[in-house]
Amino acid sequence: MSFYADPNIKNTERIFPEQGRSEYLRLDMNENPTGLPSDFVDDVKKKITPEFLSTYPEPDDFRKKYAGYIGAKPENIMLGNGTDAILRYLLETFGEQGKDVVTVSPTFEMYRINCLLLGLNHRPVMYEWNETMKRFFVPIEKICDAINENTRVVIVTNPNNPMTDAYEREDFLRIVDRAEAFNAVVICDEAYHYFCESTMRDVALERKNVILTRTFSKLMSIPALRLGVAIGDPEIIKVARQSQLSFDVNAVALLFGEELLGRADIVEGLIESEREGRKYLVEELKEEGYEYIAGEANYVLIKTKKDPKEVERLLREKKILIHTYGSSSVIKDYLRVTTGSKDIMARFLIAFLEADQGTESVDDK
Repeated sequence: MSFYADPNIKNTERIFPEQGRSEYLRLDMNENPTGLPSDFVDDVKKKITPEFLSTYPEPDDFRKKYAGYIGAKPENIMLGNGTDAILRYLLETFGEQGKDVVTVSPTFEMYRINCLLLGLNHRPVMYEWNETMKRFFVPIEKICDAINENTRVVIVTNPNNPMTDAYEREDFLRIVDRAEAFNAVVICDEAYHYFCESTMRDVALERKNVILTRTFSKLMSIPALRLGVAIGDPEIIKVARQSQLSFDVNAVALLFGEELLGRADIVEGLIESEREGRKYLVEELKEEGYEYIAGEANYVLIKTKKDPKEVERLLREKKILIHTYGSSSVIKDYLRVTTGSKDIMARFLIAFLEADQGTESVDDK
């Protein structure tokens, strides 16, 4: 190739999400496998008229309503084409080429990829097995020690994907204080906050160097529409919004998001259904003698008896998708399954036990 291309972009190896998933039971990307109630979707679709589609999006109404929804002001809110886009904007704005972005590892892979694309130095703090607690763990001291004069951004995922653990408030504030001492920004990614009692929303509204991100792709069940939110102090949000495209969020996403904010019954029903399914799955795994990691998000890590890649292959033959990890990962012996309703989990469990044990020992309960 003879023409110029940014070397950071040109030299980054990308693996894009798998296509052709519609015929499968999709338990690999932490989507809601059931989706929103069909009558709700049908009602919202009636508002999508030719005139609606012929008008550029106007996001300010949604910003106001979302601000009211979380007890903030519109100037505390930034919208994006999913949190993927927001994270890119934030790293473009507050990162600096050759300087550090601190995360834990394993975590959401796009943090590392964005660092590569933007020429930022990704500095991961690795999970390790804690024999006393019988779980993988990252000491807060190690995260804080990784933050220094070379740090520009710290990304904390609460709860963390894939490890499912949420942060204690004291520990999170230690990270914020340490970052503030070196003039670094803390991004707190709360993609899974609806499944978890822990949230740092109030910290993001009170502290000058914290930005919280949330998504409508997980519990809210509209990943196809791409809608993400950032929450923070008005000054830092104003700077971050400078990097945005003029029409970053489409009007259909804004419409569905706004309608969902007014339907507490749907949101509560989605939470209840997922919790019931996760509880069922964990109880059955325990009864079958499996080691698992189930924290405060809509997925469970299961330590398989066979090679996880082989189990993944066998489940794919049954039209079920799950997620596995590379040979260098600390969780290479685990697979990750998205949790959904009890019926969905029962269907998965029968197929999983047959794939991993060659048996159908669990009834469809």
